[in-house]
Amino acid sequence: MITDWDDAYANRAHVPQAQPLMDAWPGDAKAFRDAHPLAELNVAYGPHPRHRYDLFMPEGAPKGLMVFVHGGYWLLFDRSYWSHYATGGLAQGYAVAVIEYPVAPEARFDAIAEATAMAVAHAAARVSGPIVLTGHSAGGHLVARVATDNGPLPATIAARVTRVTPISGLFDLRPMLQLEMNADWKLDMGQVMAESPIFHMPLAHVTYTAWVGGAERPEFLRQNALLANVWTGCGATISAIEAPDRHHFDVIEGLKDPDHPLMKAVLG
Repeated sequence: MITDWDDAYANRAHVPQAQPLMDAWPGDAKAFRDAHPLAELNVAYGPHPRHRYDLFMPEGAPKGLMVFVHGGYWLLFDRSYWSHYATGGLAQGYAVAVIEYPVAPEARFDAIAEATAMAVAHAAARVSGPIVLTGHSAGGHLVARVATDNGPLPATIAARVTRVTPISGLFDLRPMLQLEMNADWKLDMGQVMAESPIFHMPLAHVTYTAWVGGAERPEFLRQNALLANVWTGCGATISAIEAPDRHHFDVIEGLKDPDHPLMKAVLG
């Protein structure tokens, strides 16, 4: 039985390498942006200051659009930390949108999911072809939530989505009610039931891969397996992958390698 729910979902406290990795993110992301003059930065998709994304275009016509949604427990970070995780998709010929969204406590989870869908739709209007969605941690929750049959994606955009790969996502939000962070999230049971992907139907035409690091906290492993279990019962094409030896902060490193199994899951 879990008695300390805050510890069960605490990542930094259990990964000694976390801080050096996090400290490197902004510099690595800036170096990537500086090296890609075709990038369109600070594209507005709505009126809020955080309704922004950066769009990285490949040489030649894009094969489609890859969207990356960042994590940070729906509280932290912005798009400037994550640009270099467009490396693998860009090398495979995809345009890559790295999106930003309003965060708690200003925004509740339904508004954050709506913003995610707005960003996807805006970028999709500029890039033709198939759309693949991936996101890390809170971003994993968001890509799973928007890619459901009653999600906030416009129907014409949802029809173009071919693959969704949540990484270290949280799909049953009921445990979040017991965390101290809920003072900022302001979740209640109604919001939890509305925004937990497991309580919604997956899109029938989409291939899903729930990806998590094998060395992550047990709750993240459970949540990953839970999504695949529940959505398999809903008829989805879905698999659950536990990447050996990867923890919560390096599980996304495969996005920088165009030939990594994670990138193959994202793009198909």
